[in-house]
Amino acid sequence: MKKRITAAVVICLLCGLGLIADDAIDSDMNWKIRREETDHSQIMRLVHRLTDVYGPRLTGSPNFKAACEWSIEQMKQWGMQNEHLEQWDFAHPGWAGDKYSIRVRSPYQDTLDARVVAWTPSTKGAVRAQVVQIDLPARPTEESLTNYLNSIVEKVHDRIVLAGAPAAMPILFNPAAKRREDSEVSTQFSPDNPSPPAPPRSPEQPTNGPKPLEPREIDEKVDAFLLASGALVKVSDAARDHGQIRVFANRTYNASKAVPSIVIRNEDYGRICRILADATPVEMEIEIVNSIYPDELNSYNAVAEIPGTDKKDQVVMMGAHIDSWHAGTGATDNAAGVAVMMEAARVLQKLGVKPRRTIRVALWGGEEQGLLGSKAYVKDHFGTFEAPKPEFSTLAAYLNVDSGTGRVRGAFVFGPPEAAAVVRRILEPFQDLGVMGASPTKSRSHGGTDSTSFNWAGLAGITFAQDPIEYQTFTWHTDLDTYDAVLEGDLKQSAIVVAAAVYQLAMRDEMIPRFTADSMPAPEK
Repeated sequence: MKKRITAAVVICLLCGLGLIADDAIDSDMNWKIRREETDHSQIMRLVHRLTDVYGPRLTGSPNFKAACEWSIEQMKQWGMQNEHLEQWDFAHPGWAGDKYSIRVRSPYQDTLDARVVAWTPSTKGAVRAQVVQIDLPARPTEESLTNYLNSIVEKVHDRIVLAGAPAAMPILFNPAAKRREDSEVSTQFSPDNPSPPAPPRSPEQPTNGPKPLEPREIDEKVDAFLLASGALVKVSDAARDHGQIRVFANRTYNASKAVPSIVIRNEDYGRICRILADATPVEMEIEIVNSIYPDELNSYNAVAEIPGTDKKDQVVMMGAHIDSWHAGTGATDNAAGVAVMMEAARVLQKLGVKPRRTIRVALWGGEEQGLLGSKAYVKDHFGTFEAPKPEFSTLAAYLNVDSGTGRVRGAFVFGPPEAAAVVRRILEPFQDLGVMGASPTKSRSHGGTDSTSFNWAGLAGITFAQDPIEYQTFTWHTDLDTYDAVLEGDLKQSAIVVAAAVYQLAMRDEMIPRFTADSMPAPEK
């Protein structure tokens, strides 16, 4: 009897320690991962290659394709298998900015810092002209915008056009915190304090008159007007403090539908507008040289694997978007995430792991244009919960990093509370590194990062919350997003956590729980 009781107690203790249960944690492997990353990290070399050598990595540009090819070759050299580029239909020509020169010639002389708007044309050599400012009506309807533009046709012809009033940038006396307090993060990810459901969308308010135009519609109409009216260059305000420049793209992705376009610092934009307001003429000289690649209508995702063993047909994926905008070199968005995922894979490969499930790395293109690469991949490989493809049932989880250089603090898991509980258990050994748990989410909306492509399909997307550092305040999509903005220690911590989480998920007897047919939320339309 005593032997039976003793055995039962031992089994209970072992289960309580997670040594027999299905969610048993391989502590020895966690320790090996920590040691390899601490002693032999290559993560900053990866960031260097992605930013200093291949940055920026705008989808459709030669730099982007070169970065994808380099990543595939690098993972092949580490011994990963099935490395390849998967094409998807971008449906737009490639574009790259080659050079530009922006000068004020009168009443003062200065060379301005600027960035060129993507998918806009070159100037016809160096153009030198008077500057005019147009002040668009606030929240215009199609009629009010058309009436205003028709009134200024002669004003913009053969002119360099400042589009809009300068933004007033307030001085901040209480800057945003760079780290989150442990207590705050712990509360957020506590199972006793689940995240509240997302608030319902506000119904569209009826309007008494014509509906105001959306920003995209305004941009397209203004660009078409400037082109038809013979404007030479469109100049926009970066509307950022401390000289930051954030720049995006001509929304049509068709350079023939816009005039040459640049964004300049808020400080320079405001200065020119104030001089014009004094009725003092301003003359600028601008030269822009861009390249269009009309045959590059496809883009790529870079994929490589560590093959599984007894459950090799099931897959744990980890990924990050390798594309970037072009103001900086795409360091915190998202060379940091790519380096974390590649480094996590390198560590596992170096340790000679034999995962039960296949571990697959995917580096996405087209994220900045609307999650295009990951959406295409999910559509081609998995389908959706409502219309699944054969591979749908084989994906255990997809893990994603895309919030800058900050260390991992917790995880959001698409699935029932039981799914978050599994991930929380896997992350518990890393509380000393600042990781505070996991929370479930039921949202099937396409959000701001690639994990939501999986969520929308009804698959287990896992995205990591991170310390903010200077992501939203300085580096996100700006010219300050360079190698120098990356924190080595934080990236090493993230690589350790991701490598361990991926490995533990690949070794479990069962995949993490999914929503049932009765509990699966409906996808957002």
